Amino acid sequence: MMPPLAEVALLFLKLGFTAFGGPAAHIGIMHDEVVKRRKWLTDEGFLDLLGATNLIPGPNSTEMAIHIGYLRAGLPGLIAAGLGFVLPAALIVLGLSWLYVRFGAMPQVEWLMYGVKPVVIAIISQALWNLGNKAFKNRLLGIVGVTVFILYFFKANEIVLLFAGGLVVMLIAKWRHLTKPSPLFLFPLGGIGLAQFTIPFSLPILFLTFLKIGSVLYGSGYVLLAFLRNDFVLRLGWLTDRQLLDAIAIGQITPGPLFTSATFIGYILGGTPGALLATLGIFLPSFIFVLMSNPLIPKIRNSVWAGSLLDGVNASSLGLMAGVTCQLAFSSLTDFYTAFIGTVSLVLLLRYKINSTWLIAGGALAGYLIQFIR
Repeated sequence: MMPPLAEVALLFLKLGFTAFGGPAAHIGIMHDEVVKRRKWLTDEGFLDLLGATNLIPGPNSTEMAIHIGYLRAGLPGLIAAGLGFVLPAALIVLGLSWLYVRFGAMPQVEWLMYGVKPVVIAIISQALWNLGNKAFKNRLLGIVGVTVFILYFFKANEIVLLFAGGLVVMLIAKWRHLTKPSPLFLFPLGGIGLAQFTIPFSLPILFLTFLKIGSVLYGSGYVLLAFLRNDFVLRLGWLTDRQLLDAIAIGQITPGPLFTSATFIGYILGGTPGALLATLGIFLPSFIFVLMSNPLIPKIRNSVWAGSLLDGVNASSLGLMAGVTCQLAFSSLTDFYTAFIGTVSLVLLLRYKINSTWLIAGGALAGYLIQFIR
């Protein structure tokens, strides 16, 4: 039998090379791997980790990987899971960054995402179904989840929805004993700011800027885009809008976390040293936050009011995840071929429990073949 540390390292190394589709898809793939296949966690335990990651800054799917590695193999597992999930994606982005700088354009890989996106929709849908059965334990949690889902389409702030859902459930559960929420999971490091004027490029400023972003950023890739534009385009003047959008696109078409866009930005600004420092800066806070917060999760679950807060955050998280999935579905299932790929993938997942990694590979192959027959 393989030691737990080796299991963790191999699993997240594989996901680092194959987990396409963004945070919601990554969560779905991890759920399939660690709950359904390996039985490392229960659905309830997985949901608690998901709720905890939503209460701290940083990339949610990376923090889920780090949490799972920590629970499975302690501190070495925390490091192995995080590095295994981040490094493959960072290395792929580093290679694409070299091509971008050398040839001045992004590689054309539309066929890859054409076939992979419908598979991603199926994976997320399966995870939503399985997790929803555990998260919506009563009518109140169901109402909170549906409300967050609806408000998401009215462009309500994701972080406000997340915390409001948790607070509503907590206050209703303990309305007789209202307790001021303790900031157990809030570690604002906004003080790591930099002067608001354009300055010449330097590696220390690059590192500190990404460290600040990784320490305070909540929300989706669109929030990351806003942070990057404010710092690197408007404040520092180191990037153009075109370069920034290319950085986000590179993060989206590669496996692993979207935050590897930092690797791309670091490379085009400062070569390989810049790529390494940018990657370290944006991901380092996640390791620290998870190490600090993970031991508190059982205490939160055992506290009546804090447990209610976590239940509400879990329900809100799934509502947001469902909203993102609908948006992705509208933009991904655009014709007969993509609808067919998505439907077949969902059937294979639900009926035959096919490994999600093989489905993603099959989707990429289908996208490659379809480009010749369309």
